[in-house]
Amino acid sequence: MHAFEAFTQLVRTLTGKSTISTITDVQNAEQLAFLRSLKQQQSRNKEALLTPLDQLELVVFDIETTGFRPQKGDEIISIGAVKMNGLQVVEETFYTLVKPTQRIPRNIIELTGIDQEMTAKAPTLREALLAFLVFAKGCTLVAHHANHERNFMKHYSQQLLQTPFNQRIVDTAFLIQICEYNHTLVTLDDVCLHQQIPIIGRHHALSDAKMTAQVWLKYVQQAMNLGCDNLQDVYERFARL
Repeated sequence: MHAFEAFTQLVRTLTGKSTISTITDVQNAEQLAFLRSLKQQQSRNKEALLTPLDQLELVVFDIETTGFRPQKGDEIISIGAVKMNGLQVVEETFYTLVKPTQRIPRNIIELTGIDQEMTAKAPTLREALLAFLVFAKGCTLVAHHANHERNFMKHYSQQLLQTPFNQRIVDTAFLIQICEYNHTLVTLDDVCLHQQIPIIGRHHALSDAKMTAQVWLKYVQQAMNLGCDNLQDVYERFARL
């Protein structure tokens, strides 16, 4: 189901209406969905620190963007995510293109394969963010070198949803560095090659999210073998490096 169609279905559920006839219906349901998701996530942030690593409910995600600086107008043009239940990748994914407000730079088109025509009928970023947050529910978020994702989520959550983005995003780099302190592994390609994870569909948000999930799975098991029972143990071990 298309991300916006799924969100429209959610609007109907939240409002109790079979048809959505006014922008107020949508805005009210959007706000309700977002606040529910935010409340769930905030309550789970502290719980997640002490939840056994093999029991964490995760959403591993990736975004493709038009640049690296949301404060300068760079935009998200796709979001991809996959769910994990402990040490298992589940068959529940999220993917949407996003309609940008500006032209997509040529180098980004060449890198991602996403062009203006593909995004012409895509959801707006506000719609896509809300749909993603509903998908993520109360799960802990995971991303590879998460500062990129965190910066965009914080900026556009505040700008478009008028709400701070307080969800925890766990960076795979924490696990990689405590497990591979003798190696320098930076890019997703570096890590996948090192771990013999097939590189398929690079720079497609959902494909990158799936590869990141495999990276997480490899290293979370190594971290557990080092004596890390939960995320707090991971952070404490990382601080001692």
